[in-house]
Amino acid sequence: MSHWTLIIGGARSGKSRFALEQAKRMSGSKAYLATAAPGDQEMAARIEAHRQERGKDFVTYEEQLELLAKLEKIPGSTQVVVVDCLTLWITNLLLSRGSISEETAFVRDQVRELIRAKDRFPSRIIWVSNEVGCGIVPGEPIGRLFQDLLGWTNQQFAGSSDRVVQMVAGLPVEIKKP
Repeated sequence: MSHWTLIIGGARSGKSRFALEQAKRMSGSKAYLATAAPGDQEMAARIEAHRQERGKDFVTYEEQLELLAKLEKIPGSTQVVVVDCLTLWITNLLLSRGSISEETAFVRDQVRELIRAKDRFPSRIIWVSNEVGCGIVPGEPIGRLFQDLLGWTNQQFAGSSDRVVQMVAGLPVEIKKP
């Protein structure tokens, strides 16, 4: 049975750094599953900076939409997987559909399917996600939908995770302990 950790926090709160530190402390082989797409030069530079930060300790996989399928392809001998991040995965899913009602149902189905598969993964998985519920309500419908879906996703993963840590100004605050 796998062990899940959810690390949440605001933008630039230290989530990814903390996730990598936690994974590096674990023995065995490590994988990093990136959900970002290098859509522009600035994002490509961010992705490269993350690669440099990881170093050679991690085998890197990339997937923007089919997260479950990609996780299933990571070798079972992998001891820990860092998935960075749920925020971009939800964004990618949301933007891949045609209408708001279709998007909502599709995203929720993808999240439920991934969580139902938890016991199929022998690896420890560290999920990284942004906490978007502490800010203002966005002015545009797509922004409100994103905030709602990511908030719901975080709740689902927090409920299914053995450990939940919130990052605040670079400091880990343990919310749920195993």
